[in-house]
Amino acid sequence: MKKLTPIALTVAALFVAGGAVAQQSMLLDYAADQMIQKFQTSTCEQLKAAKAVPPTDKAKEAADFLRNDAQAREAFVKKVAAPVLNKMFECGMI
Repeated sequence: MKKLTPIALTVAALFVAGGAVAQQSMLLDYAADQMIQKFQTSTCEQLKAAKAVPPTDKAKEAADFLRNDAQAREAFVKKVAAPVLNKMFECGMI
């Protein structure tokens, strides 16, 4: 899973704007929940089409944040890994 969905990355971009740890934790949970919901409610065709959409600037900023904050990245991945990867297997995306 090299790319994150634009929605999740956009929401995760809010981490950059926030300063408080509690605020980051709430935003991290929200971003993870949004990503999980997107994968659970989308069809395989929708997910495959979303992969082709280039990321927004906010999505790129969120990805940079997760790349540079190991704790935030670990928490995000722990929460989204199982549901997202299961759906990707079901859709033949892995």
